[in-house]
Formats: sequence, structure tokens, C-alpha cells
Amino acid sequence: MVNQELGFVGYFDRESCDLDEFKVLTSQTLSAETVPFAASVEKNVPVYDMQALSPGLERPDTRRALLAEWGRVLGKSAGVIALKGAYPDTSIIDRATDVFREIIEEERQGGAGEGDHFAASGANDRVWNALQKQCLRDPEGFALYFGNTAVAAACEAWLGPNYQVTAQINQVRPGGKAQQAHRDYHLGFQSAESAARYPAQAHLVTASLTLQGAVAHCDMPVESGPTKLLPFSQLYPPGYLAFHDEAHRAHFEDSCIQLPLEKGDAVFFNPALFHAAGANSSADINRMANLLQISSAFGRAMESVDRRAMSAAVFPSLIALKQRGALDAAQVAAAIAATAEGYPFPTNLDTDPPVGGNAPESQADILRRAVAEGWTQARLAQSLSARNQRQAA
Repeated sequence: MVNQELGFVGYFDRESCDLDEFKVLTSQTLSAETVPFAASVEKNVPVYDMQALSPGLERPDTRRALLAEWGRVLGKSAGVIALKGAYPDTSIIDRATDVFREIIEEERQGGAGEGDHFAASGANDRVWNALQKQCLRDPEGFALYFGNTAVAAACEAWLGPNYQVTAQINQVRPGGKAQQAHRDYHLGFQSAESAARYPAQAHLVTASLTLQGAVAHCDMPVESGPTKLLPFSQLYPPGYLAFHDEAHRAHFEDSCIQLPLEKGDAVFFNPALFHAAGANSSADINRMANLLQISSAFGRAMESVDRRAMSAAVFPSLIALKQRGALDAAQVAAAIAATAEGYPFPTNLDTDPPVGGNAPESQADILRRAVAEGWTQARLAQSLSARNQRQAA
């Protein structure tokens, strides 16, 4: 349980998830007075007219005030902002769409693009690492696409400078099913059991490490299934456990909103916001969005370490120490934690897809298995090499 008096010190567990508290928290109403830069508030989402606001991004004082407002909304208020006309020249969107459709067709023919987060494989068209693929295939179009000051400002409003952008294309065809309600990377990609191992403060800080965005590549009326959102839900401290709970998911379905978008609009939201792609019940709309996942500059270790070499080097000693009782199971686990990469990301999701879960096997998972099963040095080396190739391919 969480010690509330100490400001969420301790651990969240299923008993920390109070549905009534969640309902009260997500029943708030966003006042237009709190978002003076917004052109309107629709379904608790502040909507910003970027044609009107773009000149202000060139004035330092106005830019700082606008970004501060966006940061407050993302962190302490509704948790989501909509940028109308983020791409005033939609020919840039069309050019990128043509590139993405070429990639989708090529990967479909080649059997690539398998595995998906929070949706069944094959329910949509997913292009992993669309950022690099677009850049290498059409560098000029890529520069025009990401040379967008509105998108850059949204990234900086939450993460500050020196952020890193990644992107995945998601195209949901007519009849495509909705996703389940979830939170996003990092802890949103963990099982409830795994998330519960992280202390409460880690749950609270993870949302400050990434920002989620979506650029509309076509008009998205509600029947096409634009993202379902539950404003204010990012404020719910045990939400990385609660989104796995059926009662919380049911409340999400009862209370979520969908904001229709036009081609060139963009939406950005806190990764802790409960959300899910909607069902495409249209007859003829292939709903395409470029899903941007932007990461903080601070989510890095200070030093570069060759953990693959370390894992191979320490493996015989771990086996020997375990066999003669010099290290028990907990001590072996501690040694592996200091040796191998315990986190499977970043990776190449084309060659290392999250099939069977939301995350592929980590280097530490491999080393733990090797010690537990008494592998040979050659088998470990082969497995680590294969893992490295899947990540880098």
C-alpha cells in the first residue's frame, strides 16, 4: 500500500486502485479561463488555432507563456491538447502519406510489421520506425514534415530541449477494432505485476519522460475511430496498475471522449492519460495517423557500457559461484542486474517485435535463463548475438 502522508512513498498495488476516486478525478471540467491561449474547449480538450498562434511562437515572451500553458494542461489539468492546423500546408501530409503507403505495401508483401501494442496483430497497418524509414526514403519530404514549429513547440513544452523523436504509422481500416484502454511507454508497456515492482515515485516520474502525439493524415470523423481519451486520468497515481483492471476500463469506455480531427491537425497528450484507438466503423475511411513518441534528453545513462561483453565474461563465474553455493538466487539476480541490460528498449520493432506481450526479451532475461538452465558459453554467445542483431537490424 501507499503511505499517503509521505507523498506516495512505497508501492502501489491493486488495493491502491480506488474506482470511486478515479471517477471523481475524471469528472472534472476544464474551464476556458485556465487556458487563455485556446480558441475553444471541446469535451474538456483545449483546442489551439495554430494559424493564429504561430506568429507568437517567434516572440520569446509569448512562446514561453504558451508553452507554459501547454505544460500545465499536460501535467496538472486535462492532460491533452489539440493543435488545429498544425500543418497548414496539407500537401506535406499527402507527400508523407504516399511514402507511408508505399512502405505499408512493401512490408505487407514481405510479411513485416508484425506485432502491435494493445491491439491484435493484423487489425491494422503498423509501420515501426516510420521516422527513419521516411527520412531515408524521402529526405526532403521528411525535412518539410518535421520542420514544423508547432510540433516542436509541443515537444519542448513538456520535455524541454534536446528531446528525441520516434514515430510509428498506424492505419486502421474500415472494420478495425478498438484498442483496450491503456497508458503508454514506459510503465504502460509493463504487465500489472511488473509495474507493481516499481516504487510509487517511479510511477509518478515515468510520465515526465515521454510525450505522445498523433498527426492526422486524413480527416477523422468520430465514426473513423479517432483516439478515445479520458481527460484528467493522468492525474490518477496508481493508473499504471488500474488500466489493467476491468472496472477501470469499463469506466473509461463509459466516460471517454473522441475529438474529430481534420487532416493536418495534431493531438499531444501525457503518456499517463488513459486512451485507446477507436473502432473504425466507417465504410471507406482508412484512418491514418503518425504516432509520435518523443523522449526526454534525460533518460540516458552517463556512460556507454558494453553489457554484451560483460554478460559473456561473467557467465562462467555466475555458473560456478551458483554451483558451489557462493551466490544464492537473490545474489545471482543482483549480479545480473548490474551486468546485463535489463530493459528491452530501444529496439528495432520490425525485427524484434513485441509478439506475445508489449515488450521483447531483454539481455538480462537471456542471461538469467542461461544461468538457470546451465547453458554452454557458445549458446549464450549465440543468443546474445541474435538479440543484438534483432535490436540493430
